[in-house]
Amino acid sequence: MSQQTARRGGAGWALAITSVAGFMAALDNLVVTTALPAIREDFGGELHDLEWTVSAYTLTFAVLLMFGAALGDRFGRRKLFVTGLAIFTGASAAAALAPGIEALVAARAVQGVGAAIMMPLTLTLLTAAVPAAKRGMMYGIWGAVNGLAVAGGPLIGGSLTEHVSWQWIFWLNVPLGLALLPLARLRLSESYGTGAPLDIAGTLLASGGLFGIVYGLIRGNIDGWTSAPVLTGLIAGAALLAGFVHHGIRSKNPMLPMRLFRNRAFSAINAASLLMFVGMFGSIFLLSQFMQNVLGYSPTEAGLRMLPWTGMPMIVSPVAAYLSDRFGGRPVVTAGLALQALGLAWFAAIVQTDVSYAAQLPALIISGVGMALYFAPAANLVMSSVRPSEQGIASGANNALREVGGALGIATLASVFSAQGGYGPAQHFVDGLGPALWVGAALVGVGAVAAALLPGRTVTAKPAAVPGAVPAAAAAGTEARTPAGV
Repeated sequence: MSQQTARRGGAGWALAITSVAGFMAALDNLVVTTALPAIREDFGGELHDLEWTVSAYTLTFAVLLMFGAALGDRFGRRKLFVTGLAIFTGASAAAALAPGIEALVAARAVQGVGAAIMMPLTLTLLTAAVPAAKRGMMYGIWGAVNGLAVAGGPLIGGSLTEHVSWQWIFWLNVPLGLALLPLARLRLSESYGTGAPLDIAGTLLASGGLFGIVYGLIRGNIDGWTSAPVLTGLIAGAALLAGFVHHGIRSKNPMLPMRLFRNRAFSAINAASLLMFVGMFGSIFLLSQFMQNVLGYSPTEAGLRMLPWTGMPMIVSPVAAYLSDRFGGRPVVTAGLALQALGLAWFAAIVQTDVSYAAQLPALIISGVGMALYFAPAANLVMSSVRPSEQGIASGANNALREVGGALGIATLASVFSAQGGYGPAQHFVDGLGPALWVGAALVGVGAVAAALLPGRTVTAKPAAVPGAVPAAAAAGTEARTPAGV
């Protein structure tokens, strides 16, 4: 076998292994949403318990994403990829076997740890295995597979829940993970990065701060907003996040250098991304339950009916990319966020206990088109806002902030939902859902304003030449180019 043929074979294996691993991690962001009513029926959990089944994953994923990439740089990317994959697979089995809601939440948190180590390394391993001339095509395939996981998440989760059991949304990962583990050891090449110091202090500050804020938001309506646990969570969380910002300003090698936010373009696109995910994630969390608990759709029917929203980026993204190239990223992202806000406001205006799907469909389509218009140019705007040497950390930061937005969105909108309504009679659910969707629409609308503050059209910075050892951080947020980071 010639060296060129061997190289092609290695690239093919790398694409298959990293795409399936990315599919698993991306799928678990939204796959749980349509299973929530079934989980609640089995375990008897309240709203705050269900929030943690999603937020535990997104929080650990977000906080440890860049740290996981740095671990791969330091100790070996293949080795850490296999480690993350093993953690993710084991935690998936633990989630499927969970005897109660507390054990399920704990398993979901460990899943997020595995995903945070595994996910950013998928692209660095793929980059190292693929010739430079073919990387664009390989990235496109990788992104399409991950986008399919996001689009199909609610449908896959709903179908497995209805026709087998909700536990199978986690069992699905186990055979895939067990098949990938030996293949990764045999077919992927080991590589190392620059060996930059690990920012353990920054990771601990960010983790503690975000946990405190989310805990306070989730428990506010349960324990009372002036109760000691809630105030402690909110105040301590805010203090730790302030410490994280100070650390990012003063430390020599911080996980997230705060100097990047002095750049108006970088600050604006990241603010827009954070607010987009706050409104979108929180809304999907509640609407998937509304379709089942109030409208009486089966889990599969609910997943299918969400596709005009979650699946639209697969159709519209090529058009959005063309518009971005033609007119620049700022107007396309601004329009996308405005449409997403309009879709949520439309839903808030029509939501009733007996609303027809025909009435819902325009809101779902508008939201889906808005999501697609946002995703296509967002990564280019992030990358063009910083110097080529900073693109890796900038991209990783954007992806982490989007995951943080998802966790905060669920906590915030569910808090509004439970304050104005809640579970129980259908009208009580709708009483809470309407105000929550209005808040979601308003937050995404503020994101559109932030996007409008981006500087005028700029030429995307050309990435630095890719050396033999590609820094893992450079891929930590590359998934932002597709809907995979949802």
